[in-house]
Amino acid sequence: MKPVNNSDQLSEIVIEGYKSIVHCTMEMGCLNVLIGANGAGKSNCISFFRLIAVLLDHRLQSLVSKSGGPDTLLHFGRKKTEALKAELYFGNNGYKFALEPTNDNRMMFQREALWWNVSGDKGVYSGHFESIADQHKSGIKQYTLPIMRRWRVYHFHDTSDSAKVKQTHRINDNDYLREDGSNLAAFLFRLSKNHTSHYKRMVKTIQMVAPFFGDFYLRPSPDNADFIQLEWTEKDQDVPFKASELSDGTLRFILLATVMLQPEDFMPSAIIVDEPELGLHPYAINVLAELIKSASNEHQLIISTQSVELVNQFDVEDLIVVDKHKGASTFKRLDSDALSEWLEDYSLGELWKKNLLGGRPQR
Repeated sequence: MKPVNNSDQLSEIVIEGYKSIVHCTMEMGCLNVLIGANGAGKSNCISFFRLIAVLLDHRLQSLVSKSGGPDTLLHFGRKKTEALKAELYFGNNGYKFALEPTNDNRMMFQREALWWNVSGDKGVYSGHFESIADQHKSGIKQYTLPIMRRWRVYHFHDTSDSAKVKQTHRINDNDYLREDGSNLAAFLFRLSKNHTSHYKRMVKTIQMVAPFFGDFYLRPSPDNADFIQLEWTEKDQDVPFKASELSDGTLRFILLATVMLQPEDFMPSAIIVDEPELGLHPYAINVLAELIKSASNEHQLIISTQSVELVNQFDVEDLIVVDKHKGASTFKRLDSDALSEWLEDYSLGELWKKNLLGGRPQR
């Protein structure tokens, strides 16, 4: 495992009682690739990072209500699990919380605390319904809360005609690329004006996967200069096309390339993506893997995948194998020494297909 570069990156995570996760303790590296069968718990692990964002944004009760109550978040409901607990460590600092269900179908903080390796838990609070970590007097909060708020959980599965990325949106909605890519045109418009070298690199990378692609056609909407819509041109042509005339795979790759190649000023503290390979051609998956590995040199990435082609591009140390046993998700890293002889004759993806790594459907 490639260790984290600095204290701005998540070094260890502990999750208890969340959805299919009874208990897991994971040491985190710069690149963390979750592999496993359908229903093993990869997406639940990814969704936990969304929970953190919601929690710190004081929208916990809204999420609980929309999810259908506490029982949907607790492992097999409150009869089986008394509380959802988590610990997140950033080197010498950490953030901990425990949530318990109430009779009126809300979730209450049984405990919320910051942690420092010298003196343990600091500022322990309980009985509140939204996070009050911001109110902690300890200076530890500046080494934990801002980092978690800069995580981005990207989800680009929706490329239907009604997908937000294909609709018009405000041209000034460009502070960062939104998690669903809905403001892609506005974000690219800003990059093309202020970060030309990054923008050109994005276009060249897209052309590697889609040789017909010429450039983006970025302009305010003729009917309303406050709005913009994603348009593009074919190579050596000047007729603009709408985003709806891109294939689903091409549009997803454009979104992923934008995430991985965005300027440092916009980069999240962690890039988290669920099944980025969806709808991509095998060659596009290979290019994507190189983008992921390059981004992980400076940033932390957490990826879940079911793609053998994508797994083939990584090292044993990058993988976290997710299995399910008696309804509970398990997470383990692999022993590279134990697999060294196998890897002389087979690729990592082939070993996964042969069920020598785990993370395959079980009877």
